[in-house]
Amino acid sequence: MLWLWILIAVVVILAIVFFSYFNRFARLGNRIDNSLSQIDVQLKRRADLIPNLIEAVKGFMKHEKAAIKAVTDARKALVSAKDLPGKVKADKGLESALKTIFAIAEGYPDLKANTNFLQLQGELTTTEDKVAYSRQFYNDSILAYNNLCKTFPGNFFAGVYGKKAGEYIKIAEAEKKPVKVKFD
Repeated sequence: MLWLWILIAVVVILAIVFFSYFNRFARLGNRIDNSLSQIDVQLKRRADLIPNLIEAVKGFMKHEKAAIKAVTDARKALVSAKDLPGKVKADKGLESALKTIFAIAEGYPDLKANTNFLQLQGELTTTEDKVAYSRQFYNDSILAYNNLCKTFPGNFFAGVYGKKAGEYIKIAEAEKKPVKVKFD
């Protein structure tokens, strides 16, 4: 009779451990999905601010149509991107186009003083901070998930449940180079 109780206790403990690890993988997977969703929300917010920024800039920058078109095209690419690598690539294009607009704005004192432009520029800066935080949260979530997948006994359960390590959001090599500032 004692052996039966010991066997039942072992089976119950093993079941609890298996369910516990299954639930940990589920929670971490949900956190990763949530963090990706947060990145999407912030990128959408930025994409929604762009048309307002363009309208504020158009009146002042009549001769800068190429820069305005570049921002508009980059926004379209971001909105139409379907997967994470596509969104990251489109996001980089939009960041570059926005930097061009803000650099050109330096040559238009009336635009730099325009309340709408300043407010939109502030909102975009805040959104950039939120995008950076969302990316960091995503990578932190991937770190926790990967730690579970690669450490014992999590690696055993990862194999049992068919879980594989996740991918971090990576920065392109071109963006790692130092920025050169030149004054003429």
